[in-house]
Amino acid sequence: MRKLNSSQLRELYLKFFQARGHAVIHSASLIPENDPTVLFTTAGMHPLVPYLLGEKHPNGTRLTDVQKCVRTGDIDEVGDATHCTFFEMLGNWSLGDYFKKEAIAWSFEFLTSPEYLGIDVDHLAVSVFAGDEDAPRDEESAKLWEACGLPKERIFYLPKKNNWWGPAGQTGPCGPDTEMFIDTGKPKCCEECSPACDCGKYIEIWNDVFMQYNKTAEGTFEPLKQKNVDTGMGLERTICILNDVKSVYDTDLFTEALALIAEYSGKTYGESEAVTKAFRIIADHVRTAAFIIGDDRGVTPSNVDQGYVLRRLIRRAVRYGRQIGLRRGSLSLIADSYIQKYAEVYPEMVHNRDRVLDEINKEEERFIKTVSMGLKEFEKIASSLDGTFIDGKTAFRLYDTFGFPIEMTVELAKERGLTVDEEGFAKAFAEHQQKSHAGSEQRFKGGLADASEQTAKLHTATHLLQAMLRKVLGDEVKQKGSNITAERLRFDFSFGRPMTEEEVREVERLVNEAIAEGAEVTCEEMSVEEAKKKGAIGLFESKYGERVKVYTMGRFSCEICGGPHAKNLSSLGHFRIVKEQSSSAGVRRIKAVLE
Repeated sequence: MRKLNSSQLRELYLKFFQARGHAVIHSASLIPENDPTVLFTTAGMHPLVPYLLGEKHPNGTRLTDVQKCVRTGDIDEVGDATHCTFFEMLGNWSLGDYFKKEAIAWSFEFLTSPEYLGIDVDHLAVSVFAGDEDAPRDEESAKLWEACGLPKERIFYLPKKNNWWGPAGQTGPCGPDTEMFIDTGKPKCCEECSPACDCGKYIEIWNDVFMQYNKTAEGTFEPLKQKNVDTGMGLERTICILNDVKSVYDTDLFTEALALIAEYSGKTYGESEAVTKAFRIIADHVRTAAFIIGDDRGVTPSNVDQGYVLRRLIRRAVRYGRQIGLRRGSLSLIADSYIQKYAEVYPEMVHNRDRVLDEINKEEERFIKTVSMGLKEFEKIASSLDGTFIDGKTAFRLYDTFGFPIEMTVELAKERGLTVDEEGFAKAFAEHQQKSHAGSEQRFKGGLADASEQTAKLHTATHLLQAMLRKVLGDEVKQKGSNITAERLRFDFSFGRPMTEEEVREVERLVNEAIAEGAEVTCEEMSVEEAKKKGAIGLFESKYGERVKVYTMGRFSCEICGGPHAKNLSSLGHFRIVKEQSSSAGVRRIKAVLE
């Protein structure tokens, strides 16, 4: 097994697939464009959904990249050996091109060949779909693994919960997957021990999804006309495995950050379980915050959506920093080390450096004030108690509103001879998590790729809206986010003050004027440089030479975009702005409908 650092693994992976006809594409933004189903890009496939559904990608049918991702569903697990809120996903895709035969052969070659990862075949195990009433047992994948040299006893057939992907919504593309695992050599936990176990014998390293079915509204699974391959290999976990270290935090990705935390706190990483956990949480949360703010569509801390998640991450880092005596103002210095670490891979971090450091510093100061208010609130609670017992709901309110971890409440209570209902707190906390997960699941129920006619019209309307905002308010207006459902559009843009009623009505009038002209919506494929010369607006986040789609709407709008769009502006109907409000500092939000 080869020992590789993060830079070497990224380069090796991309070169491997580039040599096999894949175009290298740049990571998409962490903030999804026009996707109401997720707050952040959580997998490499999210930005590619239109192309997985059949739309033509400007770079062809074979793609590979390293995608920035954020997942916060397990935020309370961060601090252990494996969980991260930000991570990088290595991926390669076939958009109706090759299928299982090539995907499995290349996966095996990259994993086991001495010039790539060099993993001993004897330490490799795989799982394939066991089959059910919806789709047959995936004998094809199993036979392909056998042909590579994997013995039958290390090919496991597992059910849908283990070896099936999708659909992302209620309907859409889905199919079986095959997952690859490192056998750690630990003894089996039981006779039925398999990669489905959590015993630690098997560690997942890669996943190949074979999108070969379409789930219909009636719940049936029909063969897809365009069969796709979608793969994912987590960079952090893979480096951890290759270097045989105990946690992802022991890889080169976190070396500088952990050293700075030690320097600014006077503590030593690993000196105790509590200190180790605090170091990891600070290192993870600051890295994620830096990437969210440093994204070209970056958001700032707020009380809604992505801004709320960001605020929670920074404040959690501050809280754990206080536990280990981390010097005030240190978080931005740790963030700066990440900006330098990722400068070559994600240059947008360097371009947005000042914003990253400024926002983290400001949020740290805000939170310190909030904690001070929380201490006053605790004193009120303690002095008004009828007895010596702080109930669980009150303890949870201190946590949820003022950021007091239960340990802090217990410690303060103990100093005053009080006790805390820790079981009641745990119950309130669990209810809160359940609601959060339910809200998260609700996002997915809308369907990740709602490419209906109405959403296409609303998406087209956002192009016109941005063009007219720039016309009325000036070129400082830039898109900061977009969220579209079948009923309405929501558009966030950079602007330093509330719009006047006259400005809102003028933008609305100009959009409807453009719709009335009935221009055709045309699409051209070109290089990034050609798009710039044409005057297209959009995030030029792609590398030089990469091809993009440019949508032109008569004389009104010219933007780099992925779709979907209406064919003619006249089909949009009447555009009405429902609300203009603040989204976060320096960012305004418009909600609008088509009638």
